[in-house]
Amino acid sequence: MSISTVSRSLSGNPNIARATRERIEALARTHGFQINRAARNLRLKRTGAIGVVLPLGHETQQHLSDPFFMSLIGPLADTLTERGYDLLLSRVIPTEPGWLDHMVDGGRVDGLLLIGQSDQIDTIERVAARYMPLVIWGAVVDGYSQLTVGSDNVAGGRIATEHLLAQGRRNLAFFGNPDVPEFAARLSGFRQAMARDGLGEGLLLPAHLTTEAAYEAIRTFLAQNPPIDGIVAASDVIAMSALRALSDAGLHVPDDVAVVGYDDVMIAAQTTPPLTTIRQDVARGASLMVDLLFERMSGGAAASVCMTPQLVQRASA
Repeated sequence: MSISTVSRSLSGNPNIARATRERIEALARTHGFQINRAARNLRLKRTGAIGVVLPLGHETQQHLSDPFFMSLIGPLADTLTERGYDLLLSRVIPTEPGWLDHMVDGGRVDGLLLIGQSDQIDTIERVAARYMPLVIWGAVVDGYSQLTVGSDNVAGGRIATEHLLAQGRRNLAFFGNPDVPEFAARLSGFRQAMARDGLGEGLLLPAHLTTEAAYEAIRTFLAQNPPIDGIVAASDVIAMSALRALSDAGLHVPDDVAVVGYDDVMIAAQTTPPLTTIRQDVARGASLMVDLLFERMSGGAAASVCMTPQLVQRASA
């Protein structure tokens, strides 16, 4: 038989007669033959892999074990596998302006998914203008056209703050680094709700996303600032660090200080007390990211998606 007939048979091509396919597949099993996927992909001008990249320009000590990263990487991996693609995972500390150019031009992947914009939004925007199969989990930012999937972060920050204000809390603080576009939007929602009640902008602590660094910063903040009675944290990791720092300072949650996180990671319900938080539907978000990416890979048009966040009330607020 011809090479092309054997190749199509081993690829499951329905145009090859079933009896022929079965005979070729049996011979392949008998002789331990496997298709050289790298050679096939080279001929087809594809890699069969999608890059999933975590740019950490703002938080160089953050790791893949971060609860939010894990909650999103899992559904992404499952969805890509269902489409017959491998996942190439990279944690990147940007040290030069061309880091993203090297990734998209390296020929290792057919498309790229970025988890977060970090402080690299201008680099991402520049590359997105010339490289279409690029989808970002992040915020829609005025003046930027990159293709994003995420939640309405302004609304999420506002919902969290309004929840605390409705309980009579008035001395509120926002914990999170506004250099990150998503966190900046959550801070904007926080300040909108505060201003609506005539309470000014509230306090701001640009807390880190790593557990120990956030804990130390919050502990110092509590010692050096006037008493607060409510915290809106830009992430559940920061919120959980706040629970620990408050306890060590002899403050009770929620009696003395109420705490609201953001993300609703798996362990948020297991803290002491269980964490009130803003849920992002990361499973749906992962599916949307892959759908948009494959739409772009096929040459189709795609638009950013902004999902509605939801308050999940537990004992911390």
